[in-house]
Formats: sequence, C-alpha cells, structure tokens
Amino acid sequence: MKKLDISKIVIYLILFLFSLAVLIPILNLLAISLTDASKAHLMNGLDIIPKQFSLATYQVLLNNPLITGGILNSVWITVAGTVLNLVLTSLAAYVVARNNFYGKGAVVIFLIIIMVFEPGLIPEYLLVKELNLLNTYTALILYKGVNVYYLFIMMRYFQDVPEELLEAAKIDGAGHLRLYAQIMIPLSKAGLATLGLFYGVFHWNEYFRSMIYITAQEKWTLQVVLRQFVIRQDNTTIMGGYENMFGGQMLDFASLQAGTIIIAIVPLLLLYPFILKYYTKGTMEGGVKD
Repeated sequence: MKKLDISKIVIYLILFLFSLAVLIPILNLLAISLTDASKAHLMNGLDIIPKQFSLATYQVLLNNPLITGGILNSVWITVAGTVLNLVLTSLAAYVVARNNFYGKGAVVIFLIIIMVFEPGLIPEYLLVKELNLLNTYTALILYKGVNVYYLFIMMRYFQDVPEELLEAAKIDGAGHLRLYAQIMIPLSKAGLATLGLFYGVFHWNEYFRSMIYITAQEKWTLQVVLRQFVIRQDNTTIMGGYENMFGGQMLDFASLQAGTIIIAIVPLLLLYPFILKYYTKGTMEGGVKD
C-alpha cells in the first residue's frame, strides 16, 4: 500500500475549503431565487436548499424585455468581440513570433509600451464619438481588439511549434496564410481556448464602458441591468416598483436580485466545460520525429 501523503491531504483539504467558499454563496443565491416569496425572508447566508420551491422569480425576470434584451445584447457583444479578438490576436502573434522583418524589435517595444501605458478614458471616448460609434454595439466589440498581454501569451504558443513542421510545409509550397491556418492554429488550440475564455469573460462582464457608450435602454447589456438593479437598488428597472404582483403573490426583492445574478452567471458556467477539454497535454506529441 502506498504511504499516506500528509502534504497531499492538507492541499486537498485547503482546496476543498476554497471550493466551498466559492460554491456556497452561488448555491445560496440560487436557493433564494428558487424560494417562494412568502418564505424568502427565512433564508440566511448559508442556506443552499430552497425553503419552498417556486419559479415565480425567473418567470418574472425572463418575461421582462429588459432582461431578455440584455441577455441577447451581451451574447452578441461577447461572441462577436471574442471572435474578433482571437482573429486579430492570433494573426498578430504569428507575424511577430514566427517572422523576421525590419523593425521587429521596435514593434515589440511599442507593444510593451502600450501594455504598460494604456490610453486614458477621455481620449478613448473622444475617439469613439469622432467615429460616430456612440450608442452602438460596435464601440464595445472593437474595444481592446488586441490585448497585448494575451498577445504575448499567444506568441509563446506559436513559438513552441517546431520549425521543422513549418519548413516541411514551405517546401510543399505553403504560404503564410496556409502556415497560419493549417499548422499554427490547429497546434495551438489550447492557447486559443485559453484566450477565448479570457476574452469572453471580459466582454461578458464589461459594464463600465457599456454605461458610457450605450445610452438607449433597449441596448443595455445584462451587466448594466444587473448593476442598476443589484448595486443601485433600482427595482423599478426590473419590476416598475416593489409592489408588483405575480399570480396574486408579492415577489421578494432579494429573490429578484438573486435571480438576476444567477442569470448573469449561468452562461459563463456553461462555457467552462466546452473550454476545458482543450487543456490537454502533448498536443504536438509525435508531430516531429528525429
């Protein structure tokens, strides 16, 4: 029998406690949102089971055009923005990582300067205004088209691709576009998945610039709606007043807040299983034989 490794037990115990610290608040919010309004006041911060099951909260929220519209707006901005981010970042990473050209060192230095010294909000707002992008989704999709820090991460993945594969492809007549699309991208799926997750979470959670650039309420993202309702306590945004009734039963304000938070969290939780399958080792194993 293997000896009992005390250090591993301690590590697993610590990780288990950290996991509980993360899961319990989420499960508590879910339980509150699924609790009947008449019992919601009985829920405390550690309850993870509804006192009396009810879907009234989600029926109200998902029948509100501001919530459903916010979900669709956020999905569109997240998907379009993430795809654009991955295309631009991977193209730039391929050019800088696997090609020698005049002024390459200056380009890298320029990228580092951009990463350290980002432009201020006022010049950015004036530029968006000058381009007539205010109150458009385009302003949010184009923002941070290339994150320099993520660009350097993608460069590291591209630099790990064996030179022998590229040389063999060049002998067969492959150009830069085929090298990028048929060799670099397939062998860097883990890197693309990682950056896709980072970019996707960034776009989904972005609310500050959404508040600044988007003024029409029907174009609000879900995060802006969430902020109005949960942080600013603006219950009229969701219900038109606390005294609204559903099915003859008064709704609980805390349940509505919890339900809105859960709706904002669920898409990201559903995304993780699809991304994690790309975190595999040995992607290039056997690609080059000595």
